[in-house]
Amino acid sequence: MERNFTLQEIRELAGECWKVVKDRKVIAFHGEMGAGKTTLIHALCDEKGVKDVVGSPTFSLVNEYKYDCNGTSRPLFHLDLYRLKDEEEAVRAGMEELLFSGEICLVEWPEKAPGIFPENTVHVYITLAEGGARRIKITDY
Repeated sequence: MERNFTLQEIRELAGECWKVVKDRKVIAFHGEMGAGKTTLIHALCDEKGVKDVVGSPTFSLVNEYKYDCNGTSRPLFHLDLYRLKDEEEAVRAGMEELLFSGEICLVEWPEKAPGIFPENTVHVYITLAEGGARRIKITDY
């Protein structure tokens, strides 16, 4: 999937993203600071029915939210690797354990520790486009 979108379309885009991702659990978000990674993750959480306050886990590294999945409360992890130096630090911080937990993990700044991600990770690239719009590209690599 690849297309331009505006902030007014982000909720619709989030619904489309979940359809593309299907049952895949780890989604890595690439983009420069201010590209809209956290904003899109907020919309994805809204689409999943997360009732918790969704915010950037830059300083905590991980935020855990809850959503309902067929009548069962499930965790959804929002990871931010921006402050990590390398893969070793990510492993020591428990990131790899979360990524292989079988739960949904939405990860900002995956390029900080690319070697810890499962093989079937979905990659989302967000870039700035003309007129304040954003461009999204979703790939399997």
